[in-house]
Amino acid sequence: MDTAIKAKKTEKPLGICLSGGGALGFAHIGALQALLENGIEPQVISGASMGAIVGTLYAAGVSPTEMMKIIEDDRLYRITNLVSLKPSWFMKSGFSDHSKVLTLIKEMIPHNSFEGLQKKMFICVSNLNEAQWEIKSSGKELNTWVSASASIPGVFETYETKGVFYVDGGLLNNMPAQPLQNLCSTIIGVDVLPHVAPAELCKPKDVLTSSIRIVQHVNSCEGRALCNYLIEPRALKRYHEFRFDAYEKIYKRGYKDTVEYIRNHPDILSL
Repeated sequence: MDTAIKAKKTEKPLGICLSGGGALGFAHIGALQALLENGIEPQVISGASMGAIVGTLYAAGVSPTEMMKIIEDDRLYRITNLVSLKPSWFMKSGFSDHSKVLTLIKEMIPHNSFEGLQKKMFICVSNLNEAQWEIKSSGKELNTWVSASASIPGVFETYETKGVFYVDGGLLNNMPAQPLQNLCSTIIGVDVLPHVAPAELCKPKDVLTSSIRIVQHVNSCEGRALCNYLIEPRALKRYHEFRFDAYEKIYKRGYKDTVEYIRNHPDILSL
């Protein structure tokens, strides 16, 4: 009996890694909902950009259903609710400051601490000084690091601390599963920006979008390879990273694709 109890206590937890992807990240909420309905509840989370926002809320005990309520209440789905545009003469390193995201996270998680979360959370950010990605997982500046991880270059201001500049974690590592490698028994990955060959490239913006996605996919390869199960919601076939108005359809696609993945990989139910 004592041996069984000891083995249970030392068992490694289940981890999940959530990629960046702007509005496509709403698919993460659908994926989490489908996993929970099938009795799969990760205890350790890692995320970049939108994956960091959704992952942090989940780590704080906010259910997928509650997240959708937050969105429906017009607090997360409109880009204007996340971006606070400034007159050009006030611009520094981006069109928007971090006030909206900072306020949202602080309001939802008043203790504003990694240690106060119900589940362990790792947040990926990109260090521009060192040209490398970093993981943040401790301290009482939770909302600051969530905001920094979601700071799309040029859209949001860089986050500066002690002379170091940070931006969107997805810039250098859009699938940060690395901190879960030795900590978790199994890693589930949800990548909302899997590589999809472009059907056509008729406009300059199409070439730019496709190129950026390819770069993000390449920097995700190491993290993707660490995942024991890799779910790839395909919302990007119809929507792009700034289609925040399509949150419900993107959520449903994430849910549907995860249900299908579970059906095709029934061994995941034994986790």
